[in-house]
Amino acid sequence: MKRFGVGILFGIVGYLIAAIAGYFLVALFSANTHDREVEAAMTSIFFFGPIGGVAAFIAGMVWGSRFSVASLK
Repeated sequence: MKRFGVGILFGIVGYLIAAIAGYFLVALFSANTHDREVEAAMTSIFFFGPIGGVAAFIAGMVWGSRFSVASLK
């Protein structure tokens, strides 16, 4: 259960970091002149955020398992 909790915590933090970084990257490099802010917001929330969240969740599950096994010995 500890592994899952660590994974969820990492997933939430990873989602936020990826969404914020994705927003600034799209706003900086987008060639769209009409609605650059909307494109950046939608892309960061619906594309970069979930990818970062899933990757961080997997990393949290792996990292949490290393400490769960160490605490049993």
